[in-house]
Amino acid sequence: MDEEEFCENGGRVLQGGRWGNERWWYRLVKVCRRWRYLILTSPSHLGLHLVCTYHTPISKILTHPRPLPLIIDYVDENCQITTKDESGILLALKHRHRVQRIRLLAPVLQLQKLLAAMDGSFPQLEFLYIAPPSKHSTGLIFPKSFRAPHLRHFVLINFAIQMRCSPPTTTTGLVTLSLQMIHPLAYFHPSDFLPHLSLMPRLETLGISFHSPVPSHEVMTQLLDNPTMMYVTLPSLRWFAFGGVSAYLEALLSRISTPLLKRLQIRFVDQPTVTIAVSQLLQFMGKTKGLKLRSVKFSFGFDEVVVTAYPRGEGEVCVLYMCVDCQHLEGQVVAAARIFDALGPALSEVERLTLDDQRAILSPEWDGRDDVPNRTQWRELLRPFSHVKTLHVPHSLVPDLSCSLRLDGGELPLDLLPELSELVYVSKDNADDLFFPFIDARQIAGHPIRLVYGGAPP
Repeated sequence: MDEEEFCENGGRVLQGGRWGNERWWYRLVKVCRRWRYLILTSPSHLGLHLVCTYHTPISKILTHPRPLPLIIDYVDENCQITTKDESGILLALKHRHRVQRIRLLAPVLQLQKLLAAMDGSFPQLEFLYIAPPSKHSTGLIFPKSFRAPHLRHFVLINFAIQMRCSPPTTTTGLVTLSLQMIHPLAYFHPSDFLPHLSLMPRLETLGISFHSPVPSHEVMTQLLDNPTMMYVTLPSLRWFAFGGVSAYLEALLSRISTPLLKRLQIRFVDQPTVTIAVSQLLQFMGKTKGLKLRSVKFSFGFDEVVVTAYPRGEGEVCVLYMCVDCQHLEGQVVAAARIFDALGPALSEVERLTLDDQRAILSPEWDGRDDVPNRTQWRELLRPFSHVKTLHVPHSLVPDLSCSLRLDGGELPLDLLPELSELVYVSKDNADDLFFPFIDARQIAGHPIRLVYGGAPP
């Protein structure tokens, strides 16, 4: 899982926003002497910084009469770090007592040179984000003697960090810790990770994902060998993201408490064993007051099914993001049905359910009739949502869903989606005829459903 998959806009959040705006005062000091005097005599009150970025004459910046804090910012995917830029970064890193923020997106060979220059203490550093542009495993080694006692935001992608050793920075003040695409050789057991978490009482954002996670059965064996792992409370945590095998997630969820959590994001890479962690996930969500689910959306893709849930409706920041790797629609429906059947108690407030077929959107000529879920599988997916009042169906799924909603054998009209009152569909054909048996049966049962042509997916 890369940083963009942590959440909608998750990568941009972790990168820390637009640092280029910190140059706001550059022009103002040229207006007149009085403005220049007022600005430069109040640097701390105005939060003045010198920004080192692409094509910046850093050697000239460093001659500024006032030793203002430095921002090193090179994360534009459309720009390359030139040889001159690289020399400038190395020069800025020599002034480590002034460096307050570092953000680097560069090829592995360049990062290796820059990392070597970060071997030491950065007493003022508050924000550190480093990533190679490639998603492939690189295993960059972080400097062991790097120290940043005031670090608040620590994001590394495609690095190798040994948790059994001392952490590369003081952890008590961390607000953000995100270790993504961890190299296989740097895999660490939950029992090695939890002691570090216990030293982070201010942590608000926690993300961990593995590039090539070890198989679940190996994790389970390790857990059995070490059943007395410590319990950790993270009193300030608001956002937790995980990517890996379900057994590892189960171990973490069973031993951490996050009373103020508002965003939970998970990517499972071992679809057959996803249900291992679901019961623990339900208990974890039950202890967290901020995870209220009222709107749920299933997005079926070519390689995965993504579930997003919102406290009221789409357009907000999702409170639950769950992704399961699976190539076929039938497997995606079955996996999602298993998960949400076990999560049933957490769905009591869900009133809106949206089905979204990304395959049809990304490839209009797509015809996935070879992996269509059967009627029973669709019904198993819908069954846990007993309080849903509005159901959205895309045009590509109208034939299957209309067939699955029809009564068969001894089924009763209210066996499935008993509180449904509105069915919104997006169809190129006349879906009224397809849904008529279901609508008619509910009308006779005294629970009418309003059929609405949506025009476009919500």
